[in-house]
Amino acid sequence: MINIQNKSFIGSREVVTFPELHLIIRAKIDTGAKTSSLHATDIQVMEKNSQQWIRFTTLTEVDGITSSVHCEFPVYDHRKVRSSNGQAHWRYVIKTEIQLGSFHEKVELTLADRSKMQYPMLLGRTAMKQHFLVAPGKTYLQGSPSPVISLENKCT
Repeated sequence: MINIQNKSFIGSREVVTFPELHLIIRAKIDTGAKTSSLHATDIQVMEKNSQQWIRFTTLTEVDGITSSVHCEFPVYDHRKVRSSNGQAHWRYVIKTEIQLGSFHEKVELTLADRSKMQYPMLLGRTAMKQHFLVAPGKTYLQGSPSPVISLENKCT
């Protein structure tokens, strides 16, 4: 039996915020994907304070305008992820706080070049399974696709 108490409905597309990364971005909700994925290019691994860090470029959307953001964040993991076409690739993983509506929690994000995809963020079932029910015919149930929140455009 499914307990729907304390669960919110989300649509097939939502606006998510990553406070630690200073990002606001539109995400595709994908119950078929196990892990969540954030668009990242120019990925460079480095050492900082005796810990492995990753530097990458991603996107943010503020007031309806998309711009590039350069980020540095600690590496949480490096794992093999199988894409929807069946091919497995090694990806870096970061763990950071996500905000979706009133929901706040740490989630794991794999970093991948999603430039050929319509949405720069894919929210997989692991991040949402305890907290959300998906209404596939609806979009942006947790907020507007044109956020009016302004975040400083830097990640480090």
